[in-house]
Amino acid sequence: MPIYEFQCQACGHRFERLQKISDADPEICPTCGEPRVGRMLSAPSFRLAGSGWYETDFKKDGDKKKNLVEGSSGAPASPAAAPAPAPAPAAAPSTGGASTD
Repeated sequence: MPIYEFQCQACGHRFERLQKISDADPEICPTCGEPRVGRMLSAPSFRLAGSGWYETDFKKDGDKKKNLVEGSSGAPASPAAAPAPAPAPAAAPSTGGASTD
């Protein structure tokens, strides 16, 4: 549930209230009793910072975390040098097509 901030226009008293969005706002000031309470617009009291959002920060140590800011592939935003492909194994010499099995 969201926390809303209210202020009485008569006495200036500010207070917060935890309520559902569908709940009615308080109309009477808890300090002076006047029916002149209004909802205030205020900034949230927390800040989200960091390099990005992860799919979950509570995965086990062996699980791979996927950074949602970097995209759905999980690849970093800056291109990294790709490793060279491994050479193909050499073909075994043929024995003339005859099988000894």
